[in-house]
Amino acid sequence: MRRCIFLIFKLYSFYIAAQLLTGCMNETVSDAKKENALPQIYPDYTGVTVPVNIAPLDFCMKDEKVLCIDAVVTDSHGNSLHAQGEESVNFDLDDWHALLNSLPFRGRSGRGIDSLSVTVSAKYDDGWHTYSPFRIYVSPDSIDYGICYRLIEPGYEVWSKMGIYERNLSSFDERPLIENTQFEGCVNCHSFNRGNPDDMSLHIRGPHGATLLRHDGGPLTAYNTKTDKTLGLCVYPYWHLSGRYVAYSTNTTRQLFHSAGHNRVEVFDEASDLQVYDVEKNELLLSPLLKNDSVYETYPVFSADGRSLYFCAAQALPEDSHEIDSIRYNLCRIDFDPTTGTFGDRIDVVVDAMSQHKSVSFPRPSYDGRFLCYTLSNYGQFSIWHHEADLWLLDLATGVSRPMDGANSQDTESFHNWSANSRWLVLSSRRDDGLFTRLYFCHVDEKGTVTKAFMLPQRNPRSFYQGRFLSFNVPEFIIAPTRFDGRKASHIINDEYRKNFGVR
Repeated sequence: MRRCIFLIFKLYSFYIAAQLLTGCMNETVSDAKKENALPQIYPDYTGVTVPVNIAPLDFCMKDEKVLCIDAVVTDSHGNSLHAQGEESVNFDLDDWHALLNSLPFRGRSGRGIDSLSVTVSAKYDDGWHTYSPFRIYVSPDSIDYGICYRLIEPGYEVWSKMGIYERNLSSFDERPLIENTQFEGCVNCHSFNRGNPDDMSLHIRGPHGATLLRHDGGPLTAYNTKTDKTLGLCVYPYWHLSGRYVAYSTNTTRQLFHSAGHNRVEVFDEASDLQVYDVEKNELLLSPLLKNDSVYETYPVFSADGRSLYFCAAQALPEDSHEIDSIRYNLCRIDFDPTTGTFGDRIDVVVDAMSQHKSVSFPRPSYDGRFLCYTLSNYGQFSIWHHEADLWLLDLATGVSRPMDGANSQDTESFHNWSANSRWLVLSSRRDDGLFTRLYFCHVDEKGTVTKAFMLPQRNPRSFYQGRFLSFNVPEFIIAPTRFDGRKASHIINDEYRKNFGVR
């Protein structure tokens, strides 16, 4: 008898706890006041275009006085999805994907973008309010399996805790690949070959400094990338489509703080060069055109066909000059022959930003060879602290550049990368609060039409972002799980062995 009473008590306690957790989830929207306006939700998912395999777009009301939120999502066939919550609307993962996968995608071309209608009701002290429905457009262009990014406190002087993390874009699963609690130093500059984690480069700074390389799914190897013929360690990597080469820059950087003005901090080069690493021959390939003391060269990337190297270049300041706001980078290119590993004999200016009193950073060509996305700011090359920084899209067929209005905001847009199918762009932005960098996505079709950017989905997004005082840094798409063993990597980092680069 006592056991029976105990079980009943446990079940009752579980029921009460469940009610406390679910809160208003069983309420009926009744006697609602009709509002002739769209709901003010966070994140702003009104009118966005998303991939068919994206995680649920859970959201909150911007007004935190709300007592309950109700949302009904319907497609053109009457299929619907309902969710309700006190702090946020959290859609069931399986039901969300079932609804998106049922869309017919009957666009003008027979395979166009379809849409969902979302009706939001919110309960306040005076009762329910139902807002005008809004659309979420769904593209049949799927997004990659996931992304990798660095999570870092938005500080200036110390490494503190940071790590590289992997996130599944079809769910909310996140896992750390490696954190600097496993060694002393900083982890950064992670890169994959068109999202393929079988080819990976990862840079470690500090007393255990090294570049970790994995090629064709093989074991991780720690390299010392400094040679007596190069300026310093290799950073800012970008893989050649063949997997044989990795382009790197080597930079001598400094940091200073502004005593006045809109931007808080500046990171700038005192010297920088470019080189390409031949993975098969363990050799750095150098060119005198990319190792010019009077020019700062940085951010190298290979073209989609692998026969060109794009990079940013600026005239170096005189030794006695401190006018860092006069450093402006153009987008340049040089030929590269992947058969011989040799460079062309001239450098072409692709985007002359200097003549516009602007500066280019972070060039990223789409893998289909159609476009190149870059960041444009007033000066310098470390645009993450520049509130005026925006994304621009270069049409490689016409040579015409234009701002990516759908992706841009009133605050910083900076580092970005393409999905493997060249239809999605992940970008880092400070539009949320001006301080922390969040991740956003936009769709770019074959004509270069850019859709409104949407924030990386999270469960209970306000609680998630307000409780996580970290910036998302250097987002990279991955087409599959990385299979990265952080414990093995930390042993390699903490070991003294480093393989040296040769130089051709």
